[in-house]
Amino acid sequence: MKRWIPMLLPGLLLAGCEIMPPAPTPTERIEVVDREVEPAEEVREVAPGRVARQVAFPAAEYAALEKSGSAVISGRLMLGGQPVAGAGVSAAPVTTYSAEAAEKALAGIAVEPADPRAREYTHSTRTDGSGRFRLTGLPAGAFYLSGAGPDPRTGEARVVIRQVQLSRGQQMEVELSR
Repeated sequence: MKRWIPMLLPGLLLAGCEIMPPAPTPTERIEVVDREVEPAEEVREVAPGRVARQVAFPAAEYAALEKSGSAVISGRLMLGGQPVAGAGVSAAPVTTYSAEAAEKALAGIAVEPADPRAREYTHSTRTDGSGRFRLTGLPAGAFYLSGAGPDPRTGEARVVIRQVQLSRGQQMEVELSR
C-alpha cells in the first residue's frame, strides 16, 4: 500500500461523523451481504478500492454549523503502543454524512472522498516525530477526531476514531490509540 494513503485517509473519511461501536475483534464473525443493483439505481464511478457513499451531502445540516472557533485539541496518536510520526489527524463535525464515513472506516472500508463542501468544515494537521498533534481554530460542537497510520506489528493501515465534544474556547488533550 502506498505510504501516503494512511496519512490522507482521516481527512477524507471524516468530513462529517457519529459515535460508532468499536471495531470487531478478530474472534467476531463479520457477515457480508451482497446486494443487487436495481436497474433504476444510479451507479457512480468511484476510485478503485473505495465504495460509493450512500448518504447524500446534507447541505442544510452543514449550513447550521460554524467553520471555525477558538477551541483547541492536542494530543498524541499511538498505534500498538508506539507513537505514529508524520500521520494525518483530522477533526470533522458529527453529521449524518460523517457518521457513514466513520462507520465504514472502523469496518476497514474506504469510502469515496468527501464532498468539497464537507471538507470546508474539517480541520487537519500532521503528527510530529513523537506522534503529537495540535488542531486549533475549532468551533464548539461534536467532532470525530481521527488519525491513521501503519500498525507497527503488521504494517497495515489502521484508523483510530474518537468522538469528542468541545465548548467555545476549550482546550482538550486527547490520546488517539488503538
